Amino acid sequence: MKSDHSKWANVSGKLSLLSLAILASTCALADDSYGYGGANLGRSRASIDDARISAGLSGPGLTTTSISDDNRDAGYKIYGGYQVSKNFAFEGGYFDLGRFGFNASTVPTGTLSGNIRLRGLNLDALGIIPFTETFSAFARVGVNYAQARDAFAGTGIVNVLDPHPRQNAFNPTLGLGLQYAFSDSFALRAELERHRISDAVGNRGDVDMSSVGLVYRFGARTPAPRAAAPAVLAPAPPAAVVVAAPEPMIVMAAPAPPVARRVSFSAESLFGFDKAVVRPEGRTVLDQFTNDIRGTQYDKITVEGHTDRLGTNAYNQKLSLERAESVKAYLVSTDRLDASKIMTVGKGESTSVTRPEDCKGNKPTPALIACLQADRRVEIEVSGTR
Repeated sequence: MKSDHSKWANVSGKLSLLSLAILASTCALADDSYGYGGANLGRSRASIDDARISAGLSGPGLTTTSISDDNRDAGYKIYGGYQVSKNFAFEGGYFDLGRFGFNASTVPTGTLSGNIRLRGLNLDALGIIPFTETFSAFARVGVNYAQARDAFAGTGIVNVLDPHPRQNAFNPTLGLGLQYAFSDSFALRAELERHRISDAVGNRGDVDMSSVGLVYRFGARTPAPRAAAPAVLAPAPPAAVVVAAPEPMIVMAAPAPPVARRVSFSAESLFGFDKAVVRPEGRTVLDQFTNDIRGTQYDKITVEGHTDRLGTNAYNQKLSLERAESVKAYLVSTDRLDASKIMTVGKGESTSVTRPEDCKGNKPTPALIACLQADRRVEIEVSGTR
């Protein structure tokens, strides 16, 4: 028969391989997904069954006079995951829930003390609800493989037959949490989890852990910046008008015709996926645009944000307007353009480029997201004279 250590190593290896297989498959399917890792530290609390302990002592004729429980300890976990979409992720890791114990006094005179150490591996699926681009809630459901190491000691009349039992078992895990991203790479996470645990003497109970931690995002794969070729209406050369008069001939230049210029940028060239903050690559694209319009006496600049049809109308409207305002803010801050002449508009999903028959479906699969790329854009129109 294999030892507890070899069993633990065998199951640990299998869970690790399963996690890697799932993450590898999601990496191959989702261009806009990303991996992450993190660590949480918090407090854990175990449910200790005092009634069962008293019943166990009454078997050999002992009466329990008092029981004191030590059911709280520090806990931590280390984890890695892969976010498949904005609403779903896989996560696996290692946890240590801490050590818990009790002390019982009996008549005839004796004592029984016990403690348990709980740690293991977990593999979970996460459902995510994004409230904003930076703040979200999530729920987890999964399975843990926990190792319970018990230790018992008796004094006086109490005699312990097996002082060091052990148990390894699979049990479910549930949890809820909140996450706030304070940069593109780092996020703060707060969680409440419940681990169902089997100890080494036939008990099953719950251990709850509340914790906070830091998450590091390894980065989503994003396409190279790409801006659509601008459509330019070249002004006609000024016409000359000759006015005859008794005096010497006077030549008057006609007013310069108006210039209309409209440029379309793909959202991926300016922002991260589902974000409204201009990335460094996007700043380069906008710098090129401002260089192109130098010398134009413009009356008005209109910045329009557009999204694809995925998500709710309200969310898409808000995201498109936020992206338009981010572009305006950058143009004003870097080139000292007149903010009063720049107007922002959020079009949401109302003016899509693709047709429903071109990109079928409503589920945000990687293929559909890629098909709808043309709809996610920012358009800038300059009206004025050169």
